[in-house]
Amino acid sequence: MSLVRYEVDEHGVASVTLDSPGTRNALSDALLDELLAALERAGADDAVRVVVLRTSHDKIFSAGGDLKAFASDVPVLTKYAGLDRFPRLYEAIGGLGRPVICAAGGDVLAGAFGLALACDLVIAREGVRFGCPEINVGVFPFMISALIYRNVPRMRANQLMMTGDPIDAAEAARMDIVNVVVPAEEFDATVDAWARKVAAKSPLLMRLGKDAIDATRDMSLPDALSALRSQLALAFTTEDIQEGVAAFRDKREPVWRLR
Repeated sequence: MSLVRYEVDEHGVASVTLDSPGTRNALSDALLDELLAALERAGADDAVRVVVLRTSHDKIFSAGGDLKAFASDVPVLTKYAGLDRFPRLYEAIGGLGRPVICAAGGDVLAGAFGLALACDLVIAREGVRFGCPEINVGVFPFMISALIYRNVPRMRANQLMMTGDPIDAAEAARMDIVNVVVPAEEFDATVDAWARKVAAKSPLLMRLGKDAIDATRDMSLPDALSALRSQLALAFTTEDIQEGVAAFRDKREPVWRLR
């Protein structure tokens, strides 16, 4: 049975749903392979304008890495080779060319915390928790520490990784880890509304913008500004920027040119 469901609606919203409730959506090799395949599918589909990562579990988005696999008797070199899935996943989200929204409808833990931080927007259901419990079972959040340090102030990042204590969605919002916290009864409608709002923007300019962010986030300021200047010049040549300005002047909805 599939561990990840994939569907695209009429608004260009691709829903990628983690669907392994029996394992609390553990990020096993099999699930990660399906998730990577789903992202690749979305990236290759011109009809897709935004991707939403969801969960079918009513309490867990994902419990993170597969602990059974961590403690298995598989040779260390085999385990090491399999670890490339995590950086490939985080890099795939950054380079997708479409905004990715994490719909945190359940607890977001361990490797899944890194998955959420790799996304462009995070919408959290009231009461869900975020955290790095790896240290509690004799592991350390090595892979996701790079994402945590890029999104969370140093001392708070250390607190999350070294104590293993989770934070709730309200605290995550105060730390700017999530964009908005929504009551359970409004969660699905809010996710859909945000996804459709983003999907309604120019897919071309959104792609150029996201690619620019991904390429320049770790550059020095002078190098980043130089690269972004070139991207802005490229944007000036597109039909969508002309259409957007014309639509604004005419007080009408823009009609974007599809890729």
